[in-house]
Amino acid sequence: MAEDDDPVIGLAEHALDWNGATWHFANDENRALFEATPGAYAPAYGGYCAFAAARGYVASTVSEAWSVVDGRLFLNYSRRIRRRWLNDLPDAIAEGDANWPVLLG
Repeated sequence: MAEDDDPVIGLAEHALDWNGATWHFANDENRALFEATPGAYAPAYGGYCAFAAARGYVASTVSEAWSVVDGRLFLNYSRRIRRRWLNDLPDAIAEGDANWPVLLG
């Protein structure tokens, strides 16, 4: 995966179907890394908003509101919500982890 500070737009020519979604990668190397260990790269909470998961509901996300914390990728509804979520760490992650198994059940 890219080691840059910003996400990189993936291309359809490097697509991979995984876990019910089509993932686009910037190149074949990134696709192979993801395919070998998807759990290391896939966003937490199925790509739903980490702030919402911590509060017991699901919400959509935007690609600009992301964070990597302790090697895990988290997405949020907006940059403003991301700042609120970051202010609540590490409790927000513990709450999201506890809530996530039942949110989509």
